[in-house]
Amino acid sequence: MNINKSKDKKTSANTNHENFHIDEILKELGEYPLKKYPNRKNIIKSINLFKSILFPGFFGLSEINPLNINHHLAILIENACELIQGEILKGLCFACPKEKQLCQECFKRSKTMAQQLINNLPKIKTILMSDIEASYLGDPAAVSKDEVLFSYPGIQAMIHHRIAHQLFKENVPILPRIISELAHGQTGIDIHPGAKIEESFFIDHGTGVVIGETAEIGKNVRIYQGVTLGAKSFPLDANGNPIKGIPRHPIIEDNVVIYAGATILGRITIGKGSVIGGNVWLTNSVAPGQTVIN
Repeated sequence: MNINKSKDKKTSANTNHENFHIDEILKELGEYPLKKYPNRKNIIKSINLFKSILFPGFFGLSEINPLNINHHLAILIENACELIQGEILKGLCFACPKEKQLCQECFKRSKTMAQQLINNLPKIKTILMSDIEASYLGDPAAVSKDEVLFSYPGIQAMIHHRIAHQLFKENVPILPRIISELAHGQTGIDIHPGAKIEESFFIDHGTGVVIGETAEIGKNVRIYQGVTLGAKSFPLDANGNPIKGIPRHPIIEDNVVIYAGATILGRITIGKGSVIGGNVWLTNSVAPGQTVIN
C-alpha cells in the first residue's frame, strides 16, 4: 500500500511538472549571478547585538549586573564583530566586478571596516544619548529617558541610522541601505544612510518622515511626522539617467523646528533657528531666525 501511494505521488508530481513547462520557465527567468549575497537574518542579528552593546539591559539580556557586565559586553563585541565582518565581506564580494570571490584583499578590508565600526561604538553611543536627551526634553509626554529609549520610534530609527551611517562613511556596500530599510520597515521613518545628522536630533512621532541621501542636519533639530527632506529635480547624464552622488537635498542648520507634513526640496538652506510650519512646501532657502507658514 505504501509503495502504491509513493507511485501515485510521483505520478502526480511528474504531471504537475509537465503542466508547468519547467524548462521554458527557467529559460525565460534568465541566468542568476552566483555571488555571495549578504544574509538579511545575520544583519538583523548584528544590529540586535550592537543595540545590546550600546544599551545593555534595554536590549538583549535584561538580567545583567555590575559583576558580569564587562564579561557580557566583551562576548557581545566579539560576536558582533565576527558576524558583521562576515556580512561586510559578502557585501564587498557582491559589489566587486571580479568573478573571483572571497579574495584576500576583500577579507582584509572587511576586517578593517568591522573593527572601525566597533572602535566607533563609544562615539555612536554618545551621540545617541544626545538624541535621547533631545527627545525627552522636546516631548512633554515623555515620562523618562528610559521610556524614550524603550519605545520611541525616532530613537529606534536613529540607532539604525548612526550604525548605518558609520558603515556608509567606510564605503561598505549594500549593508548600510539594508540596515536603514530595516528601520524604515519597523518605524515608517525613511532615512538614507548617507544623510549627515548632527547631535541632539529629535523625530517626534515619526511616521512618514523621509530624509534623503545628501541631506545635512545640524544640531538640536526637531522634526515631526510626515516631513520630507527631498530632492527637487535630478540632473541627467548624456543617457538621460539621473546623475548619482551630487548634493540635491536640503541643509538644515542648528536649532530648526519643522512641523508635520512640511516638504522641503532641493539643495536649499534652512537657516539657524528657523521654524517651518505644518504642510509648508519649500523650494527656496530661508534666512536664519525666520518663521514660514502657509
